[in-house]
Amino acid sequence: MQKILIGIAAAIGLFSLFVETRPAWDDTGILVFGIFLACGLLVLIGYQRPWLLALVVSIWIPFYRIIFSGNYETVIVLVVAFIGAYAGWLIRFGINKFFRPGYKSHV
Repeated sequence: MQKILIGIAAAIGLFSLFVETRPAWDDTGILVFGIFLACGLLVLIGYQRPWLLALVVSIWIPFYRIIFSGNYETVIVLVVAFIGAYAGWLIRFGINKFFRPGYKSHV
């Protein structure tokens, strides 16, 4: 399951790079919210390493922008992805604590 989720995360990251590099695309807020939501949901589903998932989803856009245009401002996407991933982790942790009192977290 972990390999499937990380594969989905890579596909989402590459799709977000594809959308970001389109010349007609000018709504970064929707893309950033999509990255936030994707990271949160994938960790909520059950991925065990939120930091790795956040990197796999969000590293593509800053990497592309730094290499091809020298734009270091896009590194903020990493922060948004980490916030989303750890928000999903906190929600999953809270659900497991509330609905399964004897649950032992693997994190």
